Amino acid sequence: MKVLAAILTGLSLVAPAAHAFELPNKIGLPKADYFIVQQIYSGWWLLGLFLPLAFLANVANAIVLRSDRISMWLSIAAAALIALNLTIFVIFTQPANAATGNWSAQPENWQALRAQWEYSHAVNAAVTFLAFCCTAVATTR
Repeated sequence: MKVLAAILTGLSLVAPAAHAFELPNKIGLPKADYFIVQQIYSGWWLLGLFLPLAFLANVANAIVLRSDRISMWLSIAAAALIALNLTIFVIFTQPANAATGNWSAQPENWQALRAQWEYSHAVNAAVTFLAFCCTAVATTR
């Protein structure tokens, strides 16, 4: 279970980290260019499936590691951070996707939606990185 939790949590970090690293180069793009670039994310929703799997794996990891209190609590923390990632996505990222038809429609408030979308991904990169750190420490103790 430990290895599975580490792998799934690591895979959950891939998409948010990619978004965070792209942010400085994308945030200032003109409208037309930004909407073209956003089309590269078609199909990336599949990567989001790693999040609930990582959540479940970290909960299971906490159960397996319950005899080691520190590892158990680190696994619980990882699961909570993954739940926070999903919450941020639902509150900030998905509404921007919906308002833009997954970035195929260009509403008047596109710049506010862009900031909401980009920065929610950046925050989720940090949150998921912390989850990965918790899982890594829990599984290597």
